[in-house]
Amino acid sequence: MNIITVTSENLEEEHICCAITNNKDCQVASKKAWLAERFSDGLVFKKGNVRGKCFIEYIPAEKAWCPINAEGYMYIDCLWVSGKFKGQGNATLLLDDCIKDSKEKGKKGLVILSSKKKRPYLADPKFLKHKGFKVIDTAKPYYELMYLPFEGNVLYPKFKDTVRNPAISEGGFVLYYAHQCPFTVKYVPIIEAIAKDKGIKFKTIRFETTEQAQNAPAPFTSYSLFYDGEFVTNDILSDKKFEKIITEKGLSTPAR
Repeated sequence: MNIITVTSENLEEEHICCAITNNKDCQVASKKAWLAERFSDGLVFKKGNVRGKCFIEYIPAEKAWCPINAEGYMYIDCLWVSGKFKGQGNATLLLDDCIKDSKEKGKKGLVILSSKKKRPYLADPKFLKHKGFKVIDTAKPYYELMYLPFEGNVLYPKFKDTVRNPAISEGGFVLYYAHQCPFTVKYVPIIEAIAKDKGIKFKTIRFETTEQAQNAPAPFTSYSLFYDGEFVTNDILSDKKFEKIITEKGLSTPAR
């Protein structure tokens, strides 16, 4: 498999969005707009020369949409290889290319957001540990900051203290999200509509700048849902998943 680097020059023609095949889909448009605004920050998007989930996205940690302190590191937003492209060494191929590029740019190492066990939209800890990554910091309820240093005696990356125990002061549902993940543009309005229909207090806050994301109340800035001040999930919810949470919170009578 050959690796293609997506830039502002070829962004419109390249397939970049996970399982979304239609290049005119609103999810694709939102993701491409987000990428276009980040290229000047040093963001890199590399993909296999295929249509599917086979890509890596990374950016200098100082510009990462994640509340961390990791000066001099490269932050991996997403490494995703799935479906028929798994089990062929493609994840290693993409990661190795990222390592090579990051070393050439003089970075101290790589940083990535993971969890104690594999969770939706977070990097696979088992794969990362196999590749030499180590857990360097943690945040409740399950987040792990993993890193791969390129040299010894470097400053350790860490979470900002404000996200070690994710919580907010507002009541009801509050959803923080960004168009960094293309799925949010489709699924956020779906659960907004459900909450409105049921008369449930629901507020959305979209991150539109790096500064906003770096001051988020939880580590995963693409999607973090809170209820009555407590963190609920980072999983981008479908209508059925949100209905289940509503029921669990005692806000709706389960269907008979």
